[in-house]
Amino acid sequence: MRTVARVSARLVSLAAWALLAGSVAMLMALGIGPRTGRYRTVTVLTASMRPGMPEGSVAVITPERPDQVRVGQVVTYQVPVGDRRIVSHRVVAVVEGEGTAHPVIQTQGDANNAPDPWLARIDDPTVWRARFAVPGLGRLISRVRSPLLHTVTVRLVPAVLALVWVVAIWREEEGPHPAGPEEVAA
Repeated sequence: MRTVARVSARLVSLAAWALLAGSVAMLMALGIGPRTGRYRTVTVLTASMRPGMPEGSVAVITPERPDQVRVGQVVTYQVPVGDRRIVSHRVVAVVEGEGTAHPVIQTQGDANNAPDPWLARIDDPTVWRARFAVPGLGRLISRVRSPLLHTVTVRLVPAVLALVWVVAIWREEEGPHPAGPEEVAA
């Protein structure tokens, strides 16, 4: 029976460490890494870039000089009309200023039948180029931000981890102790 308890305790401990490692990796990749300016993460909200970037994905975008924009690249930019939302679409034409600091581009979503109804002039010193997407990660992040799951991940999980570690420390102290000088057999 003790072997089963030990194995169970070991599995719980391994699961706790795996959860901690995963949480730290997620914090580094999504919370701290983008602060370096080397990349950003954006959540894909629509199906316009299916199949490569389905809705609910997280796209990793990197900075690039506007004079490096080429046909075929997927760029993330603010649309020049309407609500001025941010989109990630493929460049289908560099209409004017190719190789200059302010190119005018025509874009289209991979799943769309026609190019976007606007031309976009890149006026910022940086254009953000999509490098890859992680499908489903945006949905996971959205769920973690829900009030119930946020409470569980921010309060309950750390409390359970702390409890597991405290119990593990107590069990180590209750175990057999090495013989002290007064207990040495002759």
